[in-house]
Amino acid sequence: MKKKTSRRDFIKTGGMGLLGGIVVYGSTPTLLRGLVSADAVQEVRLDESNWKEHYWRFIVDIKKCIGCGRCVKACKLENDVPLEPEYNRTWVERYVVSESEEIFVDSPNAGIDGFAAEYMNTKYKNLNIRKNFFVPKLCNQCDKPPCVPVCPVGATYSTNEGIVLVDRKACIGCRYCIQACPYGARFLDPRLKVVDKCTWCYHRITKGLLPACVEVCPVGARVFGDIRDPEGQVSKILKEETIGILKPEIGCENKVYYVGLEKGVR
Repeated sequence: MKKKTSRRDFIKTGGMGLLGGIVVYGSTPTLLRGLVSADAVQEVRLDESNWKEHYWRFIVDIKKCIGCGRCVKACKLENDVPLEPEYNRTWVERYVVSESEEIFVDSPNAGIDGFAAEYMNTKYKNLNIRKNFFVPKLCNQCDKPPCVPVCPVGATYSTNEGIVLVDRKACIGCRYCIQACPYGARFLDPRLKVVDKCTWCYHRITKGLLPACVEVCPVGARVFGDIRDPEGQVSKILKEETIGILKPEIGCENKVYYVGLEKGVR
């Protein structure tokens, strides 16, 4: 009997034709020539033992990010995110700072196609640009998430290891959590009419794999690991670098840390 193609499989197959560069088998993106050098790929195995005892952290190094958009592509394919640019679990913003300290932010197509020099020269041609840099964004998996208490049906909840998830079967699409999130990290899936967001690829990390966006980053700008592991990469970065979080004044106790975070990044 011919196997029926699921909606998820169909969308992934079509997405590969549109986006290119990644083929998804099961839960592991397979890197193809032209997407990223195999030498640049981070180790894709985490400690699978006692994964419920982990307490994860995500580090983004702004100083390393090149705005290539591979992370956005990998996320959409891995997590069946709609291909339209307004629906994203992760995206990349470009910050342009002028000599007069004016700050301009753009994110064409959520950064999925990268940031062409021609676009830069056209959009900001009349500015005396002092510098520009890229800032990847994703769910901060807050320790004090404002999205959780506002959900009237308990569809948004935190796991024991600190990941905020959405129960799609329980979600009624009321959008209260979207309004409560101060980081714009949630959206309403137009196909299912339920809320979606970054989960740090929960289905992968519970199997000992890295989040898809971390795996495909060619420069190591995204790092994921257990803060309770003193020898892990996350712990080493926290010892060696000055880190910051987005909107610390809100008090959400974010678990996404930024290296090279500059004034004006929100």
